[in-house]
Amino acid sequence: MHLAPAIPIIRIFSEEKAREFYVDFLGFTIDWEHRFDANFPLYAQVRRSELILHLSEHHGDATPGSTIFVPVRDIDALHAELQRKDYKYGKPGVEALPWGKVLETVDPFGNRIRFCESAKEDMRGA
Repeated sequence: MHLAPAIPIIRIFSEEKAREFYVDFLGFTIDWEHRFDANFPLYAQVRRSELILHLSEHHGDATPGSTIFVPVRDIDALHAELQRKDYKYGKPGVEALPWGKVLETVDPFGNRIRFCESAKEDMRGA
């Protein structure tokens, strides 16, 4: 048996705001989009490196206000990249904690992405 990495589903309420945050600010690319018809909610897959997320406008998919924990290497480079983009709705910083450095950002729908560079050498999956 093999278990693949989970793909979190993130509830969104505006395609425009989701693109601004996930694509323009965080640097994800859109792999694909799906709608059952022209006037239906969006369901899309975005990716950055090995991190894959599903974004859904569908009622009942996920809960707004969720948190995703993302192991990362070189969090300072990520922080510098995000600072250069000057996203007007968020200016995340890096916090040094006993378990590592953390950069947390909140999307326009209340979902948190908590990037963490472990204080330990072993970062399985990062």
